[in-house]
Amino acid sequence: MLTKDLLRVSRAGGGYHPQFAGREHRPLAARVIGTYQGHVGTPRADLEDALADLEADASDFKLVRGFAALLEREATFETDAAIDPERARRAAFEAAEAVGVVSEDDRTMALIRAGESLSCSADALERALYADLEERQVLTAFDSPWGPDGLVAQYNLSLSQTALFDATELRVRSSDPKALISAIKRLRLMYEIRRLEDEYTEIAEREVIVTGPTHLFRASRRYGTRFARLLRTVTSADEWSLEATVDDRGTERTLSLSHADPVRAPDADPVAGVSFDSGVEADFAARFSNLDLEWELVREPEPLATGTRVMIPDFAFDYQHSDFRVYFEIMGFWTPEYVEKKLAQLAELEDVELIVAVDESLGVGEEIAARDFRAIPYSGTVRLKAVADVLREYERQLVAESAATLPAELRPDDDVTSFESLANRHGVSEDALADISFPDHEQVGRTLVRPAVLEALADEIEAGMTLSEAEAVFEDVSIGDSSATLAELGYRVEWEGLAGGTIRER
Repeated sequence: MLTKDLLRVSRAGGGYHPQFAGREHRPLAARVIGTYQGHVGTPRADLEDALADLEADASDFKLVRGFAALLEREATFETDAAIDPERARRAAFEAAEAVGVVSEDDRTMALIRAGESLSCSADALERALYADLEERQVLTAFDSPWGPDGLVAQYNLSLSQTALFDATELRVRSSDPKALISAIKRLRLMYEIRRLEDEYTEIAEREVIVTGPTHLFRASRRYGTRFARLLRTVTSADEWSLEATVDDRGTERTLSLSHADPVRAPDADPVAGVSFDSGVEADFAARFSNLDLEWELVREPEPLATGTRVMIPDFAFDYQHSDFRVYFEIMGFWTPEYVEKKLAQLAELEDVELIVAVDESLGVGEEIAARDFRAIPYSGTVRLKAVADVLREYERQLVAESAATLPAELRPDDDVTSFESLANRHGVSEDALADISFPDHEQVGRTLVRPAVLEALADEIEAGMTLSEAEAVFEDVSIGDSSATLAELGYRVEWEGLAGGTIRER
């Protein structure tokens, strides 16, 4: 971004149009870069004089200053002095007081005495006296990441970001909506999604509406900066359009941009590759991954239609044994207006299973529950147990429904099959098999084995065998649970430290 005093916009026709740099300004960009490069090793004052000359020759001095402001961030200025300027001043003032400076000769004598006290020449001390003043600092290094074309592109992006800083609302259409939403959520901006009419679907089927900083309790510079940073991701899409309502010193104006404008993010990654929107979400996802549940956590699932709007919940839980999804929204510290919008969206959701973790400070848990969604209050962090308990309720219902679809008895064709593979074959959980009868098989642990196989194993297994030998026999018939099988055959393992064990009769 640029500082607001460098903003170049046209307000013609009541609009708010950034005055972009174009190809015709490439020579000027090259001259500004060359001015910095040519002044390495010289004081800042000399550099500023040279830039002032460029301003005088340019058609718009703000353009020169804008280029220079971007390059200034890539420049290194240092104090060039033989001794510390503060020490030099202290010594000079003390010597001047002792000498009683009245004339130029007295001043020279004071500098000589001060230099002697610091073991340096009077000239070196005089050069150090004010070497730390900004205009006397020396440009010691300059490494521009841009050539002339790159500087023009960076200027146009920074100019647009500055123009957006005072936006109160941003409406974006993008050919890469997933990256856009991810960036919005990572930057912790407030947003909603509206489905578009047919005539607007040449870029996207939905429009994302982002609320700006002035819609908060008070305008926040940090929020405004995030708002402007979003433009990096917007411009990374192949096709996009943007329309913003800008508070221009009390007057509302409309800023319109699109991929047809010269706004790109040169040599910079957009705000993408989002991990999580907030610490609360990141903390929840990390802790949930450590649970042994029959549910898979999905980040940013597909959008849900809510009337003419669209809502993207923070997470979804997919049941591993059937096509069943529960959505999960974390309702953090939001403004009252944003909460009302969310509640209105929830009211229009139909045939959706949704769990909402609600920050206790919002006090809207009962309103959410009244909409037939599960509300879980939280403060600081979302309680895993509360979420897991709700998921287990769904799980019990799903197990009961899947068990009801199974016959009273099953006769698998395999001689040996695990409960896991049998459950997967029928698209149910293992718990759904609990009350099923298996007339042709014996249940050995979590494995079904035909009696003939057990009889054959009884002939091969004998006391005195090592555990590894017995496990090899079991592996030949696809039995992995050696402990349960040995117990079924009437054996136990006599362990010999950590080296292994020997088969003994029970």
